[in-house]
Amino acid sequence: MSVAGLRRAARESVSGLPREFWWLWTSTLVNRLGAFVATFMALYLTLDRGYSASYAGLVAALHGLGGVVSSLGAGVMADRLGRRPTLLIAQSSTAVSVAVLGFMQHPVAIAAVAFVVGMASNASRPAVQAMIADIVRPEDRVRAFSLNYWAINLGFATSSMAAGFIAEYSYLAGFLGEAAMTLICAIVIFVKLPESRPERAKSPAGKAAEPEVGLGTVLRDGRFMSVVGLSFLIALIFMQGHVGLPLAMGADGFSSADFGMAIAVNGVLIVALQIPVTRFIEHRDPRRLLIISSLLAGYGFGLTAFAGSIGIYALTVCVWTLAEIVNAPTQTGLVVRLSPLHGRGRYQGMYTLSWSVAALVAPLMSGFVIDRYGAEWLWGMCAVLGTVAGLGYWLLMRNLPAEAAPDEVAAGVVSGGDVSGGDVSGGDVSAEVPDADVPAKVPAAGAVTPSGVTPPAAVAPAVVPSAAVP
Repeated sequence: MSVAGLRRAARESVSGLPREFWWLWTSTLVNRLGAFVATFMALYLTLDRGYSASYAGLVAALHGLGGVVSSLGAGVMADRLGRRPTLLIAQSSTAVSVAVLGFMQHPVAIAAVAFVVGMASNASRPAVQAMIADIVRPEDRVRAFSLNYWAINLGFATSSMAAGFIAEYSYLAGFLGEAAMTLICAIVIFVKLPESRPERAKSPAGKAAEPEVGLGTVLRDGRFMSVVGLSFLIALIFMQGHVGLPLAMGADGFSSADFGMAIAVNGVLIVALQIPVTRFIEHRDPRRLLIISSLLAGYGFGLTAFAGSIGIYALTVCVWTLAEIVNAPTQTGLVVRLSPLHGRGRYQGMYTLSWSVAALVAPLMSGFVIDRYGAEWLWGMCAVLGTVAGLGYWLLMRNLPAEAAPDEVAAGVVSGGDVSGGDVSGGDVSAEVPDADVPAKVPAAGAVTPSGVTPPAAVAPAVVPSAAVP
């Protein structure tokens, strides 16, 4: 492709999205640039503080348990309080708790604060995903979620390299650096992001015209809860890249540097291919994409059973990384598609819960299987889980309702303004078509025009889940 073609592709990848999305994208990137605790907690506790590996594992489990606890609570907050207050509370709490963690000395205090850090850091995810769904047009959501996922991985990959040098100098500097970066995110949200939660339609009597969406509503939604279950299976598979793979490579006599070389392929491919692959799949059938990505994930890890060299390990990483690139934005878009307009926070919270629980179960599962039966059985289980997930998506989505078209959304939904090019200007939401999937109206008074924030063309051609949950 020529240079002009690359520039055109870059413009098309980032065009048409609202200004508010790019402020949210910037906040996500800055937040992940400061990801220190999730990456170096185990090394900090064992090497710097002298604790045992068992204690480090306990602290990591408590950190993950905090994320499980906050997933549903943060989803409820995003719907009741709003996306912006939830993000402010989550980011501010994360900054304070991470800074405090760096000064903790007693093992019980470290474990307790790590639990709080897990709760606070995970609480922003449902609000971020709900806000993207609110402000981005339905036809642009897969691309928007992909760009946000790109920011997560780009920031995490960069921070992992920088944090390694910081840790050699001072672990406390790493904790304080993450706290500062997270606080910057909170400031960006406070200054630049207006509230995006859709207003409820009112009946002539002044009462809400739509029924309240509670957690019970989510739990009774059979199709959606099936998606959550399938998401849990997929998450179990992907988690093995950072749990089972290093254990298996270590058992085969490979060093930590060898594992680093193999897993680096994951980050490089995501940064290089996320945007072009998303452009290719953006308007394709999500059913096929989810089935194919499930099979690629399962059998990509399944092929690891035959790996005996760094090159073969890297090849298997290529296979399941492609599955990750396709699955992440497609599955997040499906969650939005199945979520009612005024229940997006709760639905996103339940979806986030599937990944949080998988983060707890995956280490236990991989350790037990490898110790008892060997790594080959773990990779075989991944292949089976991928097959089951693919079959589940095929059965579940045969009668998936069509998504509302842009012209259907425009008819009678928004008054006093228009939605063009993904940007929202003027007016309020005064009436809504039930079940219509329409971006929320952002009041003009709150929309601040950023200067110099629209990403340059050089960014797009070049945008883990290690710490990145979709």
